[in-house]
Amino acid sequence: MAASDVPMSPELEQVDGKIRDIFRALQNGFQKIDEIKDSNRQSKQLEELTGKMRECKRLIKEFDRVLKDEEKRNTSEVNKQLNDKKQFMIKELNYYVTLRKTYQSSLGNKRIELFDAGNGHVAEDNVQMASEMSNQQLIDSGMKQMDQTDQAIERSKMIVNPHNKNIPDIPGLAPPAPPAQNRKLLSIDSFRML
Repeated sequence: MAASDVPMSPELEQVDGKIRDIFRALQNGFQKIDEIKDSNRQSKQLEELTGKMRECKRLIKEFDRVLKDEEKRNTSEVNKQLNDKKQFMIKELNYYVTLRKTYQSSLGNKRIELFDAGNGHVAEDNVQMASEMSNQQLIDSGMKQMDQTDQAIERSKMIVNPHNKNIPDIPGLAPPAPPAQNRKLLSIDSFRML
Protein backbone atom coordinates (compact mmCIF):
# COMPACT_ATOMS: atom_id res chain seq x y z
CA MET A 1 0.00 0.00 0.00
CA ALA A 2 1.54 3.33 -1.00
CA ALA A 3 1.39 6.39 1.20
CA SER A 4 -0.89 8.19 -1.27
CA ASP A 5 -3.55 5.45 -1.11
CA VAL A 6 -4.70 6.48 2.37
CA PRO A 7 -5.07 10.05 3.63
CA MET A 8 -2.72 10.51 6.61
CA SER A 9 -1.68 13.26 8.93
CA PRO A 10 1.89 14.58 8.56
CA GLU A 11 2.90 12.70 11.74
CA LEU A 12 1.53 9.40 10.42
CA GLU A 13 3.16 9.99 7.03
CA GLN A 14 6.51 10.55 8.73
CA VAL A 15 6.26 7.31 10.75
CA ASP A 16 5.00 5.44 7.68
CA GLY A 17 7.95 6.71 5.65
CA LYS A 18 10.43 5.51 8.29
CA ILE A 19 8.79 2.09 8.37
CA ARG A 20 8.91 1.79 4.56
CA ASP A 21 12.61 2.78 4.63
CA ILE A 22 13.32 0.03 7.16
CA PHE A 23 11.43 -2.55 5.07
CA ARG A 24 13.56 -1.60 2.03
CA ALA A 25 16.72 -1.90 4.16
CA LEU A 26 15.56 -5.31 5.44
CA GLN A 27 14.89 -6.53 1.91
CA ASN A 28 18.32 -5.38 0.72
CA GLY A 29 20.01 -6.73 3.86
CA PHE A 30 18.60 -10.21 3.44
CA GLN A 31 19.67 -10.21 -0.21
CA LYS A 32 23.21 -9.30 0.89
CA ILE A 33 23.35 -12.21 3.36
CA ASP A 34 23.14 -14.63 0.44
CA GLU A 35 26.20 -12.98 -1.13
CA ILE A 36 28.30 -13.15 2.07
CA LYS A 37 30.33 -16.35 2.39
CA ASP A 38 31.90 -15.86 5.85
CA SER A 39 29.56 -17.09 8.59
CA ASN A 40 30.83 -14.50 11.10
CA ARG A 41 30.02 -11.67 8.69
CA GLN A 42 26.65 -13.27 8.00
CA SER A 43 25.97 -13.33 11.76
CA LYS A 44 26.90 -9.65 12.06
CA GLN A 45 24.62 -8.78 9.14
CA LEU A 46 21.83 -10.76 10.80
CA GLU A 47 22.38 -8.86 14.06
CA GLU A 48 22.12 -5.54 12.21
CA LEU A 49 18.90 -6.67 10.54
CA THR A 50 17.54 -7.77 13.92
CA GLY A 51 18.19 -4.26 15.22
CA LYS A 52 16.30 -2.82 12.25
CA MET A 53 13.39 -5.17 12.99
CA ARG A 54 13.28 -3.96 16.59
CA GLU A 55 13.21 -0.36 15.37
CA CYS A 56 10.46 -1.26 12.91
CA LYS A 57 8.40 -2.84 15.67
CA ARG A 58 8.82 0.30 17.77
CA LEU A 59 7.72 2.44 14.80
CA ILE A 60 4.67 0.26 14.14
CA LYS A 61 3.66 0.76 17.78
CA GLU A 62 4.20 4.49 17.30
CA PHE A 63 2.06 4.36 14.14
CA ASP A 64 -0.67 2.61 16.14
CA ARG A 65 -0.44 5.17 18.96
CA VAL A 66 -0.76 8.11 16.54
CA LEU A 67 -3.55 6.30 14.72
CA LYS A 68 -5.53 5.94 17.95
CA ASP A 69 -4.93 9.59 18.82
CA GLU A 70 -6.28 10.68 15.42
CA GLU A 71 -9.12 8.15 15.25
CA LYS A 72 -11.83 10.65 16.20
CA ARG A 73 -10.76 13.08 13.46
CA ASN A 74 -10.91 10.48 10.68
CA THR A 75 -13.89 8.89 8.98
CA SER A 76 -14.60 5.25 9.70
CA GLU A 77 -13.45 4.35 6.16
CA VAL A 78 -10.09 6.11 6.63
CA ASN A 79 -9.66 4.43 10.04
CA LYS A 80 -10.35 1.06 8.45
CA GLN A 81 -7.78 1.73 5.72
CA LEU A 82 -5.19 2.88 8.24
CA ASN A 83 -5.81 -0.19 10.42
CA ASP A 84 -5.47 -2.40 7.33
CA LYS A 85 -2.20 -0.63 6.55
CA LYS A 86 -0.99 -1.30 10.10
CA GLN A 87 -1.95 -4.99 9.78
CA PHE A 88 -0.05 -5.18 6.49
CA MET A 89 3.03 -3.70 8.21
CA ILE A 90 2.77 -6.27 10.99
CA LYS A 91 2.51 -9.12 8.48
CA GLU A 92 5.52 -7.80 6.57
CA LEU A 93 7.55 -7.51 9.77
CA ASN A 94 6.53 -11.06 10.75
CA TYR A 95 7.75 -12.24 7.33
CA TYR A 96 11.19 -10.76 8.05
CA VAL A 97 11.24 -12.23 11.57
CA THR A 98 10.54 -15.68 10.09
CA LEU A 99 13.20 -15.12 7.45
CA ARG A 100 15.69 -14.15 10.17
CA LYS A 101 14.93 -17.34 12.09
CA THR A 102 15.47 -19.39 8.94
CA TYR A 103 18.83 -17.76 8.25
CA GLN A 104 19.85 -18.06 11.88
CA SER A 105 19.21 -21.79 11.98
CA SER A 106 20.93 -22.34 8.65
CA LEU A 107 24.00 -20.50 9.89
CA GLY A 108 24.35 -23.10 12.61
CA ASN A 109 24.52 -20.55 15.39
CA LYS A 110 23.55 -23.19 17.87
CA ARG A 111 25.30 -22.87 21.19
CA ILE A 112 27.33 -25.73 22.54
CA GLU A 113 27.27 -25.71 26.27
CA LEU A 114 30.42 -26.95 27.88
CA PHE A 115 29.61 -27.79 31.48
CA ASP A 116 31.85 -27.25 34.46
CA ALA A 117 33.00 -30.59 35.79
CA GLY A 118 30.65 -31.88 38.42
CA ASN A 119 28.45 -28.97 39.36
CA GLY A 120 25.93 -29.08 36.52
CA HIS A 121 25.82 -25.29 36.14
CA VAL A 122 26.73 -23.73 32.84
CA ALA A 123 29.49 -21.19 33.23
CA GLU A 124 29.10 -18.29 30.81
CA ASP A 125 32.84 -18.49 30.12
CA ASN A 126 32.38 -22.02 28.85
CA VAL A 127 29.58 -21.29 26.40
CA GLN A 128 30.99 -20.99 22.90
CA MET A 129 29.44 -20.50 19.52
CA ALA A 130 29.76 -23.58 17.34
CA SER A 131 30.77 -21.41 14.41
CA GLU A 132 33.78 -20.15 16.41
CA MET A 133 35.05 -23.66 17.19
CA SER A 134 37.26 -25.73 14.93
CA ASN A 135 36.03 -29.13 13.79
CA GLN A 136 38.47 -30.81 16.18
CA GLN A 137 37.17 -28.74 19.11
CA LEU A 138 33.59 -29.73 18.23
CA ILE A 139 34.58 -33.41 18.03
CA ASP A 140 36.48 -33.23 21.34
CA SER A 141 33.56 -31.51 23.05
CA GLY A 142 31.12 -34.10 21.74
CA MET A 143 33.37 -36.98 22.79
CA LYS A 144 33.73 -35.49 26.28
CA GLN A 145 29.96 -35.19 26.65
CA MET A 146 29.48 -38.78 25.43
CA ASP A 147 32.09 -40.03 27.94
CA GLN A 148 30.30 -38.19 30.75
CA THR A 149 27.00 -39.75 29.68
CA ASP A 150 28.55 -43.23 29.54
CA GLN A 151 29.98 -42.79 33.04
CA ALA A 152 26.60 -41.70 34.38
CA ILE A 153 24.96 -44.75 32.78
CA GLU A 154 27.56 -47.07 34.32
CA ARG A 155 27.02 -45.52 37.77
CA SER A 156 23.26 -46.02 37.44
CA LYS A 157 23.76 -49.67 36.38
CA MET A 158 25.88 -50.27 39.47
CA ILE A 159 23.18 -48.85 41.73
CA VAL A 160 20.28 -50.63 40.04
CA ASN A 161 22.05 -54.01 39.68
CA PRO A 162 19.83 -56.67 41.40
CA HIS A 163 22.92 -58.68 42.42
CA ASN A 164 24.24 -55.79 44.45
CA LYS A 165 23.67 -56.92 48.02
CA ASN A 166 25.85 -54.31 49.68
CA ILE A 167 23.67 -51.25 49.16
CA PRO A 168 24.97 -49.65 52.40
CA ASP A 169 28.44 -49.74 50.80
CA ILE A 170 27.31 -47.54 47.91
CA PRO A 171 27.89 -43.89 48.81
CA GLY A 172 24.68 -41.95 49.22
CA LEU A 173 22.44 -45.02 49.45
CA ALA A 174 23.11 -46.24 52.96
CA PRO A 175 20.02 -45.74 55.10
CA PRO A 176 20.54 -43.49 58.08
CA ALA A 177 21.01 -45.25 61.40
CA PRO A 178 17.84 -45.10 63.50
CA PRO A 179 17.96 -43.07 66.70
CA ALA A 180 18.64 -45.13 69.86
CA GLN A 181 15.16 -44.69 71.29
CA ASN A 182 13.53 -46.18 68.19
CA ARG A 183 15.65 -49.32 68.36
CA LYS A 184 13.79 -50.79 71.33
CA LEU A 185 10.97 -53.00 70.13
CA LEU A 186 7.73 -52.74 71.98
CA SER A 187 5.55 -55.74 72.47
CA ILE A 188 1.81 -55.62 72.20
CA ASP A 189 1.58 -56.55 75.89
CA SER A 190 3.35 -53.38 76.95
CA PHE A 191 0.41 -51.24 75.81
CA ARG A 192 -2.35 -50.61 78.26
CA MET A 193 -5.85 -50.69 77.05
CA LEU A 194 -8.05 -47.85 78.17
